[in-house]
Amino acid sequence: MTSTSVKPNMLPPGLVSNLQDVLSKRGGGDQPTQPSTSQPEEDSLDSSKPIVLVTNGDGIDSPGLTFLVEALVRQGLYNVHVCAPQSDKSVSGHSVTLRETVSVSSADINGATAYEVAGTPVDCVSLALSGALFSWSKPLLVISGINQGSNCGHHMLYSGVVAGAREALISGVPSLSISLNWRKDESQENDFKDAVAVCLPLINAAIRDIEKGDFPKSCFLNIEIPSSPLSNKGFKITKQSTWRSIPSWQAVSANRYPPGHFMNNQQSLGIQLAQLGRDASAAGAARRVTTQKKNVEIESTGAAGKSDFERVKKYFRLEFVDKEQDNVDEDLDFRAVESGFVSVTPLSLSPHLESDTQTAASNWISSALQEQ
Repeated sequence: MTSTSVKPNMLPPGLVSNLQDVLSKRGGGDQPTQPSTSQPEEDSLDSSKPIVLVTNGDGIDSPGLTFLVEALVRQGLYNVHVCAPQSDKSVSGHSVTLRETVSVSSADINGATAYEVAGTPVDCVSLALSGALFSWSKPLLVISGINQGSNCGHHMLYSGVVAGAREALISGVPSLSISLNWRKDESQENDFKDAVAVCLPLINAAIRDIEKGDFPKSCFLNIEIPSSPLSNKGFKITKQSTWRSIPSWQAVSANRYPPGHFMNNQQSLGIQLAQLGRDASAAGAARRVTTQKKNVEIESTGAAGKSDFERVKKYFRLEFVDKEQDNVDEDLDFRAVESGFVSVTPLSLSPHLESDTQTAASNWISSALQEQ
């Protein structure tokens, strides 16, 4: 077989290897290897135990998810499965990944079947419920959390952890989203352990009543835990407020790169090639592979647009600044959390929670807490 190579002195070795592999297969070599569909071992799946799916917004290595999964596994009552972002996607909202391939890798979490996904929380839940990843397609309950930071009020619209629970409800699966009111320079990692201890009885009650058919079907519950979990004043049924932090965009000097700008050579090259492709397309360029020169060329047939050096670039960084709230309604989510209560807010897919849904959710929460 005649091999096709790429001139290595202009490209990183890893990219060269990938190109050689692709070109050799296009040239009539070995057939492409099919993507692996192997899954972490699920032979130990106990059909007598309900399946619980856990996701989050902070990423699969976050302590909130870790402590929650450990507690669920320790109880020995459920088949615990995890499908969570491989990195922090806490402010991704209800975004999904389209027209891109999403990579999924098995993750090592004792007692659970786990995957990390190069996508958003909504990607994770949607994929998990599709039947393409796990041997099942509908768990009994989806738990999204525990998030580092409150998601009261309008923060729910930005929140990836709330979106994960919302996606489950869209698919007809009962769900909970859980957040800890994390305070910078005050909160500690062990606070997540305490938060798990606080919300675990409610999780168990939800699973019990889902099996009995008594759990509210047209809403999910957003649970907000105060910054000192074990000192909480109890659970409180609340309403979503209009509270939000104020977005503050700060200009960053062009003389210094903003965080996240630095990247390895291969990533940088990829972005440069992508930019070249866009510029070439805009100019009506024709693209071809020149195998004789054993390299890749981009040939432009029209007037080129502005280069990166001619464009004006500015850098900005977004931060959220807390502000004082005038609303004194103690039944609002953020007021309850500030007062030391665990806030439990029913949320539906409708912009306005129907009164019968609110009543049903409130009745269930009251009944569940009385039995603890």
